[in-house]
Amino acid sequence: MTPGNNGASTPEDDDPFGYLYADGQANGAQPPSGGYGYPNSVNRVRAVGTRPYGQQSQNATAPYGQVPQQQGAYSQPNAHYAAPETLPGGAQTAQQQMPAGGGGGRGGRGPNHKGLLIGAIAVVAAVVIGIGVAMLGGDKDKDDASDEVGTKPTQSQDAKPSPSASKGGATQQDLPKTDAKALRLGPGVSTASDIKGSKSDGGVYVTGFNHVGATVTWTVDGIKKAGNYRLYVRYSVPGVDANATLVVNGKPEDRPLNMENFGGTPKGDYEKGWKETWSNVNLTKGTNTVEVACNEGNKCDALLDKLWIAPEQGQ
Repeated sequence: MTPGNNGASTPEDDDPFGYLYADGQANGAQPPSGGYGYPNSVNRVRAVGTRPYGQQSQNATAPYGQVPQQQGAYSQPNAHYAAPETLPGGAQTAQQQMPAGGGGGRGGRGPNHKGLLIGAIAVVAAVVIGIGVAMLGGDKDKDDASDEVGTKPTQSQDAKPSPSASKGGATQQDLPKTDAKALRLGPGVSTASDIKGSKSDGGVYVTGFNHVGATVTWTVDGIKKAGNYRLYVRYSVPGVDANATLVVNGKPEDRPLNMENFGGTPKGDYEKGWKETWSNVNLTKGTNTVEVACNEGNKCDALLDKLWIAPEQGQ
């Protein structure tokens, strides 16, 4: 024998896959029948090139290197195959179409509704803020209307006007004033400070005025321009009305100086009876003489403490 080739049953031919090759087949190699412990495995083993391609029979073979003829086209149905839904009790299936554009489902991304909602809220908030700023700006423009050229804020009715000036340009602070100590007293008239409430220096006031012929005289200096003024007199009455005759530059005024019990203070109480009254007077430029006299027909039960000149109303 030729060395290395001792027949099909020799150890060299123990290759279990020798039957797969042409030389092995020439030497009589046969497929193993035991399956090496794997049931039915050997029945599926074939020589290289003998695997049927596209054939329905598993036992059909073709020569090595040749493609076995297909018995049916790929597009033709297989007689041995039936769809599950055609079998009795089989589940019906339906084709599902994927949405266009790849949207929806876990694999696609749909519209970002959350982002659109946030954007809409931001736009609304910006509009609201803009309107609020415009309204605040409008109120500020109204408040600043007085700053515009040629406009003035309307004065409240409760506001106190500044001291008015007379036709001569004098203000209340420029016009003369006096108190009880500076008055020239007539017969039977004196000063005292027993009763509280006087605003003169030291609480001094004129008393003893309650008799006919009683007078107090004030020499008024510093009138810068002739014209009408107001003469104010501060007085106290014991709960009863009083009056006196007013004489300006030696000429009695037509109306008496009214010293009424305004407010109805208690009778006999001088301390609670302090009040103010005024009368229009015509003064010349420079020095004037103003006299308060108790004449016939006057009721002169009153105390006097201060006199002052003020601009006439409307000047």
